[in-house]
Amino acid sequence: MAGVLGQALRGSARRFRGFSNLSPPRSVPDHLRMGEVIEKSHNDVTNVLFCGHHFPASTNYTREYLKGHPFIKVDEVALDEVPDVIHKYHLCVVKNKRLDAMIIAKAVQMKLIMQYGVGLEGVDIGAATEHNIKVARIPGSTSGNAASCAEMAIYLILGLLKKQKEMETIIRENKLGVPVGETLSGKTVFILGFGAIGVELAKRLRPFGVRIIATKRKWSSISLPPNDPSSKALDCEVDHLVDKKGGPESIYEFAGEADIVATCLTLYSETVGIIDGRFLSSMKKGSLLVNIARGGLLDYSSVYQHVESGHLGGLAMDVAWTEPFDPEDPILKFPNVILTPHVAGVTEYSYRTMAKVVGDIALQLHAGRPLEGIEIVN
Repeated sequence: MAGVLGQALRGSARRFRGFSNLSPPRSVPDHLRMGEVIEKSHNDVTNVLFCGHHFPASTNYTREYLKGHPFIKVDEVALDEVPDVIHKYHLCVVKNKRLDAMIIAKAVQMKLIMQYGVGLEGVDIGAATEHNIKVARIPGSTSGNAASCAEMAIYLILGLLKKQKEMETIIRENKLGVPVGETLSGKTVFILGFGAIGVELAKRLRPFGVRIIATKRKWSSISLPPNDPSSKALDCEVDHLVDKKGGPESIYEFAGEADIVATCLTLYSETVGIIDGRFLSSMKKGSLLVNIARGGLLDYSSVYQHVESGHLGGLAMDVAWTEPFDPEDPILKFPNVILTPHVAGVTEYSYRTMAKVVGDIALQLHAGRPLEGIEIVN
């Protein structure tokens, strides 16, 4: 079974590589990419499409925010029906729908494709650009998404250390005083990908008395102008948060030092399956792996083998290689595997904040005003 699912993941990785946008995301400062003006969408009604019925609060909260604006129409459409109706819409909130070149070509009225969050790996940005459609994300540092995801990482780390799944079994067996857990204090945590989520995670880990090591492609304040005084302050803050910094070439060295690895990477062609046999073998025996980024970062067969052999001491994921997750997946049989249903960023604060952003974008698009509050990536 593991081999079959591993093949499925490798096939998924190949499909990811087929998207022209899955190259390392360009470092586009928020202050440079916001405020763009897009041609007014429609004289009477601006139609907003939410793809799929998962993450229902995104649609519901946006509708609530826009209820006093009848000229903005918000629809939620099943994933398999999106290609048949996308031609009617001016703004698309993609969620977990993959928008390839064929679907985008049908979006003849589309002005903007955006994510209810940050992940755009499912959108063919190159095809959107060819059709004069802007693509955007909501910066996690301003929406509350990064903080929410960081909190989930802490929850999952503690769940593994305290042996949450085993505790549930012990309760059913009417026992007390077992299992024996571990403390977070004194551990070395490797944050793989030190972006907005990584920074928020480091802030929350510090009070636990841990050693923090982290890797990032470029250790510079790319989201602020070079002469902005806040840029220097942010660099100082990062220096305080991280005990050891490295680049992509350091990931195996850092994996060998860590008691806990938290993946916070963006998914693109170079990071698909980056948590593979080589990486996992570099980790200490008994160390823990927590993934709150994207399921495609993990090579299923390698992860399964390292959990089964006992080399990996625990695995906790808020995202998985197939979503919705298969409840019969054999990896769930292990007592040191914890799974949550992609809810790290689904909190009242972050979802209300992002609903306001989407609603404001729809209003700006309808009026032909500059688009504020989003990061346009093309």
